[in-house]
Amino acid sequence: MNYQDIITIEPGKRSGKPCIRGMRITVYDILEYLASGMSEEEILADFSELTSEDIKACLAFASRC
Repeated sequence: MNYQDIITIEPGKRSGKPCIRGMRITVYDILEYLASGMSEEEILADFSELTSEDIKACLAFASRC
């Protein structure tokens, strides 16, 4: 998966943490939700602006760090 088009880093946004498509939702937020037991479907239901591709991009990003 090519996450570079989905994961963005802006110095003035969320202290420069990697975010999803310029939103204020960070990769770390998504990883914490998954680690706490939330399913992808639950995350998508809570955050209607996210897509399944966004979650996959977070996982791909984390796997390369």
